[in-house]
Amino acid sequence: MTNIDQLAEESIGLLSQLIRIPSFSREEERTADAIANFLQQDGIPTQRVGNNIIAYNHFFDEGKPTILLNSHHDTVKPNPGYTKDPFDPIQSDGKLFGLGSNDAGGCLVSLIAAFRYYYNREDLDFNLCLLASAEEEVSGKGGVEAAFPELRPCSFAIVGEPTLLNLAVAEKGLMVLDCEAIGVSGHAAREEGDNAIYKAMEDIQWFRTFAFPRQSEFLGPVKMSVTMIEAGSQHNVVPASCKFVVDVRTTDVYSNLEVLDMIKEHVNSQVVARSTRLNPSSIAVDHPIVQSGIALGKSIYGSPTMSDQALLPIPSIKVGPGDSARSHTADEFIHLVELHEGVRFYIDLLEDHFKI
Repeated sequence: MTNIDQLAEESIGLLSQLIRIPSFSREEERTADAIANFLQQDGIPTQRVGNNIIAYNHFFDEGKPTILLNSHHDTVKPNPGYTKDPFDPIQSDGKLFGLGSNDAGGCLVSLIAAFRYYYNREDLDFNLCLLASAEEEVSGKGGVEAAFPELRPCSFAIVGEPTLLNLAVAEKGLMVLDCEAIGVSGHAAREEGDNAIYKAMEDIQWFRTFAFPRQSEFLGPVKMSVTMIEAGSQHNVVPASCKFVVDVRTTDVYSNLEVLDMIKEHVNSQVVARSTRLNPSSIAVDHPIVQSGIALGKSIYGSPTMSDQALLPIPSIKVGPGDSARSHTADEFIHLVELHEGVRFYIDLLEDHFKI
């Protein structure tokens, strides 16, 4: 299969098919079936891990490095502002409307097209592993985290997310912290007790003002935001407990565990991370795949939004057709020309300029 325009048109057809099938996170069985059937009808064997679909190029060579091509087929639930049927793939004014069309269906079908383009090539300097993954929108453990250990070893990944085809070479991680300041209860009318709110305020001020010593070139400083607070039972009782939640966006110069350790060293409140698994990620600017994208005229940047990069233990770039600003919006759409450009971009990224 070498006709790129034909590949793009077939990609639009596949995306339309996927839009028709509800595929909320953890409910992706039918879209997984559709993707597997699409590949199998093209003579491509597939492997399934839960609702994750895996395929390898025909002339896979264990002696060559393997590039992972990954994007997801789950969606969020429709924005309440929809005026169109989110499951009706309407084409109008050069756009394809539908839930998941932009995030990340357009990227997924474009990566599948590039995979099909190279599938039967015997002269590749690399292998390709395609992973159409589940549960990305909820960072679920049944998505990339479950599928990656089942893959043949991969050197690095291209993660398909809508970036206007520019390259995210770094991405923020996430920790949500449940914190509790402990005091001593007492009557508000008397000088007794140890007010947990006042103790929490000291720590909250630290979260507000502390600057981590190292800053990321592309992501800037680690960002901490206190987003919820709860304390007290009635007006005349000094509270013995004040609970608050902190949203921490980590960067590639620290691991989540390093940031968590530093926080615990500086605050008096009890701090428990709900999870430390959503780590920041980055790839060296001089990496061949980044240089390939730059040679194609694309810019590089650091992304504040999360993707399955957080769960990949290998270097990765995030790049794809569509615009992140359209993700999760009412009447979501992708421009048809973006799909054509996405297919060609992924193919060119790996062939015209990529040198291992």
